[in-house]
Amino acid sequence: MAVASPPAPSLSAEDIASLDAAGLSHIGAKLLELVDRQARDRHEIEWRDAKIEKLSFEMAQLRRVKFGKKSEQLDAEQKALFDEAVDTDLAALETQLAELLAAKRKPGDVPPERPKRAALPPHLPRVDRHHEPANTMCACGCQLMRIGEDVSEKLDYTPGSFTVVRHVRGKWTCSQCRTLTQAPVPAEIIDKGLPTSGLLAHVLVAKHADHLPLYRQEAIFERAGLAIPRSTLAAWVGVCGMRLQPLVDAMKAELLARPVLHADETPVAMLAPGTGKTHRAYLWAYASGAFEPLRLVVYDFTESRSGEHPRAFLGHGTPQAWRGSLVCDDYSGYKALFAAGITEAGCMAHARRKFVELHLANKSTLAATAIDLMGQLYGIEREIKARSPDDRLRERRTRAAPIATALHDWLATYRAKVPEGSATSKAMDYSLKRWAALTRYLDDPALPIDNNFDEQQIRPWATGRKNWLFVGTLLAGQRAAAIMSLIQSAKLNGHDPYAYMRDVLTRLPTQLNRDIGELLPHRWKPAAA
Repeated sequence: MAVASPPAPSLSAEDIASLDAAGLSHIGAKLLELVDRQARDRHEIEWRDAKIEKLSFEMAQLRRVKFGKKSEQLDAEQKALFDEAVDTDLAALETQLAELLAAKRKPGDVPPERPKRAALPPHLPRVDRHHEPANTMCACGCQLMRIGEDVSEKLDYTPGSFTVVRHVRGKWTCSQCRTLTQAPVPAEIIDKGLPTSGLLAHVLVAKHADHLPLYRQEAIFERAGLAIPRSTLAAWVGVCGMRLQPLVDAMKAELLARPVLHADETPVAMLAPGTGKTHRAYLWAYASGAFEPLRLVVYDFTESRSGEHPRAFLGHGTPQAWRGSLVCDDYSGYKALFAAGITEAGCMAHARRKFVELHLANKSTLAATAIDLMGQLYGIEREIKARSPDDRLRERRTRAAPIATALHDWLATYRAKVPEGSATSKAMDYSLKRWAALTRYLDDPALPIDNNFDEQQIRPWATGRKNWLFVGTLLAGQRAAAIMSLIQSAKLNGHDPYAYMRDVLTRLPTQLNRDIGELLPHRWKPAAA
């Protein structure tokens, strides 16, 4: 049981006045600085201890799930998917815990030994990269002599083949003062690990963009000449997800600085540990406005569809709460946001879809009329999509507004003639009740007519569900949401996701925090350029 540290001594006003009277005000200032630093250090230690306890507890739970009794309701494929999710979570938590313990470790403490990995197969091709000191003159003035070298090997991957990258570091020594000089090894996302950034990028893109579960990648790699256990692949994904999180946080901060956002959500099956059954979790997509030059999407994975999740994402309840126009459907979870000052912008596609379904079901002439009028609104939007905001606003007010008024009058007239509870009445009620939100775009050129742009960002998840069946844990879903945010945003900005991820994973270990914005998808430029 941890023992609470004694409270830090404080200086009273009388103490400071006494020091000033004695001409020792500089000592008082120094004492105040030391007391303040001690308080900050104590707060940081308490936070670190609480974080270590939380991570240790989560790891113990995951290990109990992994090594405890397995449910008989999972088939072999489901079990493989669940095991790789747990392995990935464990790797991410172990990395965070190791960093916290390293910061807590005293200078004289010996770090724990890491298990040695097996040598890479000799038949794989090797590429040597030599690292030599920039200056081979010793500080004492003598010329250094090369006395040997250290070689470390990392596994690289280009689609279809493995390559071993050999980092050769020459050893240089001074014959006069016996000083040994070596160039440092380039920093990697997984320090002292097996994979290069190229291999890590391939695993991430294959898993999250091409929807290949790790057990399938394991088989593909084996055909290419090297078997990598899926537990190892899972560990790599977990560490990468943790390292990339600051980049996703920076991307979210930029997204929430925009005046228009799209929001949409889709259900995702998540396994309930120990039961062999799944329950419905949700993936939320928050995208920049369709007419914004900025192209970003940030995903948020939650265990329910509660309205508290969009409120938390948008910072409501804090001084930094986002305010702007939110393009979304009629889901009730967003209503509290509109009550808090966010402007609601409706989705005409949702209203039109209800009439389309009605027309497909019984060839309704009423539905056909509504579809025709809405189609005229969409035709105008297609024409003015690329125009300037002023031109777009003028065209909407002069051409689209009269059509919208005619549509509203027609809906109000025929709604009184349609029986209550019918499918036609429900379709009409949806549009009439949300009319102000559906037509808000007519007076704001920054708003689109519908939420289709965000629905397109949901589509990769809908495709992925057919391949990975379910998300293993909440942590796995949140990590996938973070990595997918970067991959999908890279695609929105016209980048090859593999090239983007490879370059980011190469540069991230040495990128300064203040410059991390350079790696965001909308600003990224390849290092070679």
